[in-house]
Amino acid sequence: MVVKVAWLYVAPVKGLAIEARDHVELGLGGVKDDRRFCLVGEDGHMLNGKRLGPVTAIGARFDPATDGLELRMAGDVRVGGTVSIGEPIRVAIYGHEAPGHLVEGPWTAALTEQLGRTVRLVRLDEPGNGYDRADERAGATLLSLASLERLADEAGVEGPVDPRRFRMLIGIDGATAHEEDGWIGRRVRVGKAVVVPGGNVGRCRVTTLDPDTGTRDLETLDVLARYRRDVPSTEPLSFGIWARVERAGGVALGDEIAVED
Repeated sequence: MVVKVAWLYVAPVKGLAIEARDHVELGLGGVKDDRRFCLVGEDGHMLNGKRLGPVTAIGARFDPATDGLELRMAGDVRVGGTVSIGEPIRVAIYGHEAPGHLVEGPWTAALTEQLGRTVRLVRLDEPGNGYDRADERAGATLLSLASLERLADEAGVEGPVDPRRFRMLIGIDGATAHEEDGWIGRRVRVGKAVVVPGGNVGRCRVTTLDPDTGTRDLETLDVLARYRRDVPSTEPLSFGIWARVERAGGVALGDEIAVED
């Protein structure tokens, strides 16, 4: 069976709702406008669904050609404009310090009002993919539809689990459940790009949240702990894989995915 790209998801703002794309340009550091912004609390730490569940339901759309950013919040509140950067800041992300700049404009005030606490919008100097993994060269993540179906079976829910919960860049159609785990250390051609998976992606409680509401509705971590506890993994509670990009190139929905000998 031919293995193909099932979805392409990016998150212009780390932690906010993901955006579906029909194609992306996968560079050596990942997709250029993926996770380029983040939210920061008063303590200088990044805010995401782990610390503030409702942020996962806020939509974001960014046009890198015009630097136009629009956020879509509850109550059909939309805040948009052209991004202008201000003073520099270093953001604490998973034990790392990421350099960036505060974003000037209407977004910080709107987010603070929406979330009921002081929230600042920051543009990171580099895409934020690498800060999620032990290897800062991680530029892509992959997960198969069959793995989602297996998780649904184990959880006793109807149909596949919504892939948006896991915030993975590339979806895989045509592979068997967790087949992607066996790709670690091998070269994988995805469209015109080539990636080398470097490890598993460990999961956190963000995956228990409904992507549309930010409320907890599926105990994904308990399910993973039960049926994958004896699976060798580079990270605990693993589901999907991360990869370094060896050769940059375009990737589109329906493109073939092939593991090279």
